[in-house]
Amino acid sequence: MKRHSLKITVAALAVAAALGGGYSLGQNTLVGSANAASQASSASTPAIPNGLPDMRSIVARNAPAVVNISVTGTRKTMASRPDLPQMDPDDPLYQLFRHFRGQLPENPQPMQGLGSGFIITADGTVLTNAHVVDGAEEVIVKLSDKREFKARVLGLDKASDVAVLKIDGKNLPTVIMGNSRQTEVGEWVLAIGSPFGFESSASAGIVSAKSRNLPDGSYVPFIQTDVAVNPGNSGGPLFNMQGEVIGINSQIYSRSGGYQGLSFAIPIEVAINVEKQIVAHGKVQRGKLGISIQEVNQSLADSFGLAKPAGALVAGVEKGSPAARGGLEPGDVILGIDGKTIENSGELPAAVASKLPGEAVRLHVWRGGQTRDINITVGRFGDEKVASSAPQPTDQGRLGVAVRPLTAQEQRLAEVKGGLLVEQSGGAAGRAGIRPGDIIIAVNGRPIDDIEQLRNIIAKSGKKAAILIERGESRLFVPVDLG
Repeated sequence: MKRHSLKITVAALAVAAALGGGYSLGQNTLVGSANAASQASSASTPAIPNGLPDMRSIVARNAPAVVNISVTGTRKTMASRPDLPQMDPDDPLYQLFRHFRGQLPENPQPMQGLGSGFIITADGTVLTNAHVVDGAEEVIVKLSDKREFKARVLGLDKASDVAVLKIDGKNLPTVIMGNSRQTEVGEWVLAIGSPFGFESSASAGIVSAKSRNLPDGSYVPFIQTDVAVNPGNSGGPLFNMQGEVIGINSQIYSRSGGYQGLSFAIPIEVAINVEKQIVAHGKVQRGKLGISIQEVNQSLADSFGLAKPAGALVAGVEKGSPAARGGLEPGDVILGIDGKTIENSGELPAAVASKLPGEAVRLHVWRGGQTRDINITVGRFGDEKVASSAPQPTDQGRLGVAVRPLTAQEQRLAEVKGGLLVEQSGGAAGRAGIRPGDIIIAVNGRPIDDIEQLRNIIAKSGKKAAILIERGESRLFVPVDLG
């Protein structure tokens, strides 16, 4: 089986298909050889007569430091069953089948893969995506001058999708590190990599958005671009017009599996933080709060009495988590962390992940119509979520649900006290996205224990209500327009 590694976020299924995932944020650090550093003083890329940037100098200067990565090893495929097709775990439908059919048997199969990377030190440190080399038994790095090196994987961090490789070389060409935080939407950017194995291919576009979070549950603040990125580009660098690396090309958003104008890069600060920790300690440490969050839209802002839609709404708090011990509650809106304003929910996970376990943080929180500061000592992020994004509801719309109390067993399984199970949903609730199987936990911040209580609270709610539901393993607030 041959693959060209690229994470693909599939819009239709809202799953990330391909070869790893997850993310973090660290401190901005510049690395590179003395030769590379001397190049950093070069002027911005000149414009050609029609006003478009001339990127020839960027390609000429950096292509020698961009490498092709080929891997061999084994990977697991879904075992054949008469009722299921043979499927690769990177197939977008794989996770869907696993969800509805339960744990499926997997068989090891030979694997070959291609990706990209770039050299950051003259003695052979290489950055790429974790999903490019995950499971590899042999990694070969090929330079643009046709030299080949067998690479050692110093470490990979699936949570950030960053891997650090080492090849034995001297005076190797290196890239120049930039600062993604200074990048602005609308700026021209350039990618160099090996799409479908075509080495040293360049493609260009603009920055479409920053601090973008994706529906696969990852917490990296992605740089979104319209640069043409295809399988094989994974792990390659994204350059600004000063010829500096500002990101690692990692994912595309596609219904077809191919490029459709949406590509995403990991900010270089994320990668450098991971690289430094792997080189120094052999592993990566990052902080966690133990909460699930969602974006604050206008309806939720109105429901909670916020002046504007901003911050990260706490939809759920893990039992025994740092957030629980610190007094954070569902319905809190986190407006800032350590003096830094949180404008949208995607900014919070990265800010938390940049903290070391045991470090104290100060959260600026909106609760019950007032602001307050809450001090929390962050925990250690492992397989748990730092602060996961809850699914987003639709926000339209009197309640229109048929509910019943949960049995004692259902309460134990859902880890709730009280709560009402939605058996039918229509009217305002249906329009807002509440559906059968959801558990109503609270309304307007008040826990729900029985049907009469729900009826009374809704009757006094006016035109809007914020309903906290549990759906599967996630909790989220649904704003309901009661009319």
